[in-house]
Amino acid sequence: MRYPHFFVALCFLLMSLTSNPALAGRSCQERPPTTMVVQKGLQLAFKTRQVLAQSDTTVALLGRVGSDLSAYGLRYSHAGFVWRDHPKGQWLVVHALNHCATPTSAVFDEGLGNFFLDDPFAYEVLVVIPSHATQEKLRRLLSSALPDQLHQTAYNMLAHPWSTRYQNSNQWMLELLAATFAPADFITTRAQVHQWLRQQGYIPSEVQVSALQRLGARLFSANVQFDDHPFSDRIAGQYQVVTVESVVRFLIRLDPHTTQRVIRLD
Repeated sequence: MRYPHFFVALCFLLMSLTSNPALAGRSCQERPPTTMVVQKGLQLAFKTRQVLAQSDTTVALLGRVGSDLSAYGLRYSHAGFVWRDHPKGQWLVVHALNHCATPTSAVFDEGLGNFFLDDPFAYEVLVVIPSHATQEKLRRLLSSALPDQLHQTAYNMLAHPWSTRYQNSNQWMLELLAATFAPADFITTRAQVHQWLRQQGYIPSEVQVSALQRLGARLFSANVQFDDHPFSDRIAGQYQVVTVESVVRFLIRLDPHTTQRVIRLD
């Protein structure tokens, strides 16, 4: 009786892992993921896919718990857009991803299964589903050149929300959402995005980073910079940053029909 389930799981595994292999966006560990990591990641992807299908969704936001951010009052470390690729009929995740803790990032377009294969801190996903009207706008935007146009290669995990010097992954998502809600053809540059976000009252998260943590980041982390933040914030150790939580709050304010659901492995 278990063979049908095994066949479905195997097909889903192959579908997920063979989607855009050149843009897999995997972690930089030399060892391949363990069987348990692959199994749990695909289980979570399968449950996510079921929720998306049952919700009659075409585009949604996914937040994952890649690392433990509880010390900063945060739960989700990274987010991406998930959308149904109509010509192929499969779910794809579009997200900006940091290259192996280097100071650069790229935009990836990959299978849903890949999104959960990085051995996350917790096998949990936040599924954020906007209204159908917003989904349609996002679908058109994701099919355009704007995702690449608004992407900044210079990556900084703590990128300042109002600076164009760097960009973190969640900031890229926020800026695409701004382009979605702004008047048609109003936004073509990141500076215009920031102006619109200020006008709409976007509020970033604030995290406390001690002097010792800043020193460690400067010495050992190429993907963390502080020089785009005001000097007064650096002295206080208080940094504004775009987080998954702040993006979701802003989306709900712009689109009150947005719904949320948390999926966890049993």
